[in-house]
Amino acid sequence: MNRSTDPASALTTSPFPLKSRRDIVENWLPRYTGVPLDEFGDYILLTNFHRYVKLFARQHKVPVRGRDRPMPSATADGITIINFGMGSATAATVMDLLTAIMPKAVLFLGKCGGIKHRAEIGDFILPIAAIRGEGTSNDYFPPEVPALPAFALQKAISTTIRERARDYYTGTVYTTNRRVWEHDAEFKAYLRKIRCMAIDMETATIFSVGFFNEIPTGALLLVSDQPMLPEGVKTAASDRVVDDVYVEDHLAIGIESLKQLINRGLTVKHLVF
Repeated sequence: MNRSTDPASALTTSPFPLKSRRDIVENWLPRYTGVPLDEFGDYILLTNFHRYVKLFARQHKVPVRGRDRPMPSATADGITIINFGMGSATAATVMDLLTAIMPKAVLFLGKCGGIKHRAEIGDFILPIAAIRGEGTSNDYFPPEVPALPAFALQKAISTTIRERARDYYTGTVYTTNRRVWEHDAEFKAYLRKIRCMAIDMETATIFSVGFFNEIPTGALLLVSDQPMLPEGVKTAASDRVVDDVYVEDHLAIGIESLKQLINRGLTVKHLVF
């Protein structure tokens, strides 16, 4: 069979080879989302859960795009919200793909487990740093490089929360790739020893890869469970309660924080990368 007519050849050859990093991300961001590059907003909200995207789309009367893709999204008023999935590997992937459009700011609205007893379900945590326990960020920086958010973005979030007469905790979040660790007494003792406020699977990766790619990033985390206690481990039923009671407010604060930057013309890229 002539190779040019061999269907298998289409799997290994392309008339438009992706030779550079930019070639790859400009091709892959639309492939993962179903959205052309010029139709993304300049400001990005990241989430792990489709409910956030559906709420955003319903509130702004816009469609959810890419329902059949790995990263569905919706866009309105210069803001695009993307459900990138779960875990540090996908967090790194979306932060790399976003270099195709180089957004002005990326805000992660994540859920986390409260480690300290005062971080109760429904509380907000505004992380001032993240501990890189997930391993993925080691592909971008040596272990001694801290995972930090953009200060100006975190300040905008803080202002928005206070304007809504809400409160929040600050502190560090430990990011891990581990699942089903809640039974591990030794690991839980380690979490107490390092005095982190919460644990999740994405924040340190988003901060690190954002810094690597010169994209300002921030995070606002919602405490959705208390995994240090057997009765506090998340279940399907408890997660539904968190969604019903707290997610709408979490999303609203994220949107208002970015709109504060947009409306006041503030820049969050205060570092010289």
